[in-house]
Amino acid sequence: MTDGESGRTFRLAYAPGVTPAKWVNIWTERLPDVPLTLVAVPAAEVVALLRDGGADAGFVRLPVERDVLSVIPLYVETTVVVVPKDHAVAAADEVTLADLADDEILHPLDDTLEWTALPGLPAFTRPATTGEAVELVASGAGLLVVPQSLARLHHRRDLTYRPLLDAPQSQVGLAWPTDATTDLVEEFIGIVRGRTVNSSRGRTPAPAAEKPAQRRKERKPNQTSSGRRTASPSPNRRRKGNRSR
Repeated sequence: MTDGESGRTFRLAYAPGVTPAKWVNIWTERLPDVPLTLVAVPAAEVVALLRDGGADAGFVRLPVERDVLSVIPLYVETTVVVVPKDHAVAAADEVTLADLADDEILHPLDDTLEWTALPGLPAFTRPATTGEAVELVASGAGLLVVPQSLARLHHRRDLTYRPLLDAPQSQVGLAWPTDATTDLVEEFIGIVRGRTVNSSRGRTPAPAAEKPAQRRKERKPNQTSSGRRTASPSPNRRRKGNRSR
């Protein structure tokens, strides 16, 4: 079922900014006969891909609908604002939403943050993707608020970013179709959760080896349990009561 000869592979989808390399490397070490195929998918399309059977599991940005999916939350990312290097924000170590009140903020259609109210001033356009929004930041058309991993993914030498303290944050999780929790999915869940290769989860532990029975020391005649020899009665000693009168 899980060997290379059967043609089986494990298909792992991931949203932009997520770097699954460390988990993929562990998979390759533990299951060298089961190829792992990476499927890069826009964040908004990972859930649909999993529902349609296009991947066995995937790294998603939460929240997602869990009607047919099982989800394990993994980590929360720092939110940053991407700015030109000569912008006033670049001189600060960290900023707040209030610091951006007079700036135009780009809001791409693939934004992964859950906003109750958008910060700053609305930009003149809504770019289709985060990548396009980064290009607009470089042209001076506005600023961009994104998870830190996306700022790194779209890094440019003429741009920088700073942590945005009071902005919403993006959480990354592992998701898979609940009714397709295969042995391979369980293996990958174990890797993500940090289980070792010798983990006993889901397995019947082997019985402890019995210690060989210790041989009892044979006691020599006329020897007590303490090892001391007892004196034998003298053959010349007459028993009391048998003396002739």
